[in-house]
Amino acid sequence: MNKWSLKIPGIGMRIIKSATAVSLCVVVNMLRGADGMVFYSMLAALWCVQMYRNNTISNAIQRTIGTIVGAIYGLLYILVYPEKNAINQEILLETLCIFVGIVLVIYTTVLINKKQASYFSCVVFLSIVVNHIGDANPFFFVWNRFMDTMIGILIGICVNSVRICINPDKDTLFVSGVDGILVNKDNKISAFSKVELNRMIDDGLKFTISTMRTPASLLEPLSDIHFKYPVIVMDGAAIYDVKKSEYIKEYVISGESATELIGFIHEYDLHPHINVIIDDTLLIYYEDMQDTVNNNLINELRTSPYRNYIKREFPGDENVVYFMILDITEKIEQFDEQLKRKGYYSRFKILKYPSEDHDGYSYIKIYNKNSSKEKMLAYLKETYEIKQTFTFGTIDGRYDVIINDNNFNKMVRFLRKKYEPFIGRVRSKA
Repeated sequence: MNKWSLKIPGIGMRIIKSATAVSLCVVVNMLRGADGMVFYSMLAALWCVQMYRNNTISNAIQRTIGTIVGAIYGLLYILVYPEKNAINQEILLETLCIFVGIVLVIYTTVLINKKQASYFSCVVFLSIVVNHIGDANPFFFVWNRFMDTMIGILIGICVNSVRICINPDKDTLFVSGVDGILVNKDNKISAFSKVELNRMIDDGLKFTISTMRTPASLLEPLSDIHFKYPVIVMDGAAIYDVKKSEYIKEYVISGESATELIGFIHEYDLHPHINVIIDDTLLIYYEDMQDTVNNNLINELRTSPYRNYIKREFPGDENVVYFMILDITEKIEQFDEQLKRKGYYSRFKILKYPSEDHDGYSYIKIYNKNSSKEKMLAYLKETYEIKQTFTFGTIDGRYDVIINDNNFNKMVRFLRKKYEPFIGRVRSKA
């Protein structure tokens, strides 16, 4: 039954704002004595009510330029044919004039480098020369057409700028995990979470990610997020600046220690994926893999533009961010016991966990001993002079809010309440 249950989405703020903007256009038109054509105001207002405020401004500019260009050429058309009557005008001549007019309208938007406004310019031009050329006072229509559009644009901008929060929390750095929190099992973020997260970030929300993923694995589902702060990746082994595409801090395993580890790994017939950062590029060295699961994994991951797989032996003179080993669980557990017995657990940070995608297989990852999400978060706080943080995760006792019910919008909804409480609600200090 649950498989076929219909999940009805709620009415979002953009819907409310769109309806409000249209209603205000009617009110303004009434105050003007109903002399305008409110339809054009409504269209302009709806065009300017966007998900992101930056888009509202760019759309408003686009609509304004399109209206001005179209209105100017529509007016010129009227001046050239002041006595035009649609009944006795030659069809061929009229068609030719409209053809020339459209060419001039579009070409003008190209000349002023506003090609994206060409559609609106054409709409305004055609609304004048086709529908209103025979009016008693077409000049009046041209003026009203311009005024109606500008009124709608102003209403759309104002409505989209209204916020019901007067005290956003722009002091706290909010930190979230990825798996089970933002990204579902299909490695996708919901449309709601993406829109709301970007809207708040653009408004001034301090937000970052702390994850076991590499930048490549992180950016595949979250490439559209407007990250302004560096993200903590590879379980605290590195901090990556998404905007600049560079690593700003790393904890690495020296080439000498890495060579030692590789020799020990080969003793147990295991084959590591060796992750190295060179010139802000993550390289993964690997060898011939006899195991089908490993071969399939490499063939799948290497197609990503964010990853760089190199089939060759480890050079020995490069620092390693971490080793990843995937094999059948029995072999991984035996190898893990040897790592403990040889004292590697005291020298490195070692994680072992079962694979969710490959039954009967498990992972071991080996990092620099100092690799830690907590240490990297402390570094971010110090670097950006942030006094307080608020964290979301899946492990009890480690985070301020636990997300463990696979509700992939829950974190963003909670974040929205913390960042921008409604008017009259006191912001929590927790």
